[in-house]
Amino acid sequence: MTQCVVYQYIFCFWLFVIIGGIVALGKFDALHIGHRELAIQAAEIGVPFLLSFIGMAEILGWEPRAPVVAKCDRKRVLSSWAPLCRNFIPKEFQVEFSKVRSLTPQQFVEKLSKELGVRGVVAGQNYRFGYRASGDSSDLLRLCTEYGMRAFIIKSVMDMKRDCRDIGSNNSNEQGQVSSTRVRHALANGDMKYVSELLGRPHRLILEVKKNEMVFRDRKRLSAAKSCLLNLPPRDGLYQNCFLFIGDEYVGHCRVHIDMREIHLEFDNLAPRLTESIELLGVDFGE
Repeated sequence: MTQCVVYQYIFCFWLFVIIGGIVALGKFDALHIGHRELAIQAAEIGVPFLLSFIGMAEILGWEPRAPVVAKCDRKRVLSSWAPLCRNFIPKEFQVEFSKVRSLTPQQFVEKLSKELGVRGVVAGQNYRFGYRASGDSSDLLRLCTEYGMRAFIIKSVMDMKRDCRDIGSNNSNEQGQVSSTRVRHALANGDMKYVSELLGRPHRLILEVKKNEMVFRDRKRLSAAKSCLLNLPPRDGLYQNCFLFIGDEYVGHCRVHIDMREIHLEFDNLAPRLTESIELLGVDFGE
C-alpha cells in the first residue's frame, strides 16, 4: 500500500467518524481552559470534535515555534477532559489550511455541512473564519441555520487577573480572554502558577530520550540537551516543585534547572534507569 493510499485511507476513516459530530472551532494550541469550555459545550450537544487547521504557519509566513502541548501528549490532556464532557474524550480533526484558506464564510460552512457531515458547531464569541477572517460569530450562526446545522456561540473564558498590557499584547481584539498568547507569555516569565491557572492543569514538558544527548551525574542528576524537548519550556531558571513521569506512571519529585543549552533534573533519591523501552519523559511543573 503506497503512502498516498494510506493517507487517503486515514482521511476517509476520520471523515466517516466525524459525520454527525459536533465540532468546536479554534486553534487549540495550548488546550487551555477556554478550549476546554468549547469541548464541554460540544459534548452537551453530541459527540465532540476539535476542528483546527494545519500548515498555517508555513502558508502565512509565521516563524516556527514550539507547541505548548507536545503532539504526543495531547491525547492525555483530552482524556482528562472526559469527566467534564459526558465521558466523551474529544477527538481532533485537522484540515489542511491550504484547502480552506480561500473559502468565503459561506463556502467554509458549506464544507462543514456537505463534505464533513457535521451536525453542529461551537465557537467562541470572537471566532473569525473565511477568507481574511471576513466572517464573525453572527455570520456563523446565520450560515449554519441556512445549512441545517446547529450553532452555539459561547462567551470567552475571561482572565480577570491580567490586563492585555501585562502580557505584552498589542492585539486590539484582546479583551482579557484566556488565550494561548497568555499561556506562552506566562511560560516566558516562568510564572508556573499562572500557567496552571490558564491550562487548568500543570504544564507538562516532554523530553524525548536520546541516549547520546542525556547524561547521568551521580545517579541523582540527569542532564539533557534542549534538542530533546518536544514542547515549550518555561524561561531559564530553577523550578523546585516538579514531578517526573514515565508514560502515565508517576516516578517522583524532582527539581528542574533550565539554562541556555540544557535542562537538568535533580532527584532526592536515585534517578530512574532509562531502559531501551523508555522513549519519553514527562515533567510536570508545580506552583
